[in-house]
Amino acid sequence: MADYALRRRMMVDTQVRPSDVTKFPVIDAMSRIKRELFVPLRLKEAAYLGENLPLARDRVILEPRTMAKMLDALDVSPTDLVLDLGPGMGYSAAVLAYLAEAVVAVEPDEMMASEAEAALSEAGIDNVAIHRGPLEDGLAKYGPYDVIAIEGAVDVFPSALADQLAEGGRVACIFMERALGVCRLGIKIDGRINWRYAFNASAPVLPGFAGKREFSL
Repeated sequence: MADYALRRRMMVDTQVRPSDVTKFPVIDAMSRIKRELFVPLRLKEAAYLGENLPLARDRVILEPRTMAKMLDALDVSPTDLVLDLGPGMGYSAAVLAYLAEAVVAVEPDEMMASEAEAALSEAGIDNVAIHRGPLEDGLAKYGPYDVIAIEGAVDVFPSALADQLAEGGRVACIFMERALGVCRLGIKIDGRINWRYAFNASAPVLPGFAGKREFSL
């Protein structure tokens, strides 16, 4: 039987901690959440590898390093309401739920949404609500959100999502620039999102997020 607890500790010690992830709640969350519950059966043995795990076309579970650095940049607090876009089978939502008060997760794939609900239930996580719908639309009726996390890359950050971010709220996502990707942290100040460089990363552009870039630095 695979020793997933050992693999999880190794993931944190070799992929998360050496990547300038300094916030203890992020390290603690990724040490506790059982990543193997949130991957397809065919990928369970690869659950803790340091790479993006493919779920479907243009859909992945972000590699541990990328996810941890995004969470470190977002600085999620226990009172935050989080919008998680593209959680797949729910791993990102599970980690965010450990950090935040509540998570609203939008997943367009019906099967993955159902698997996410089942996995979250198995993990005993009850502060995540999974909703089906287009990623680029977000879910305005439960906003505004203190944090928006996007589990993949974008060319465009839609204005509809900017409107759903609370004043002073934070958003992190990977902007693809040809073959290279840059994760940027955005903070909403006076109604406008101000973006800054966080780190380099790469992921497929999510459905609904392709097109001409709309952000400015």
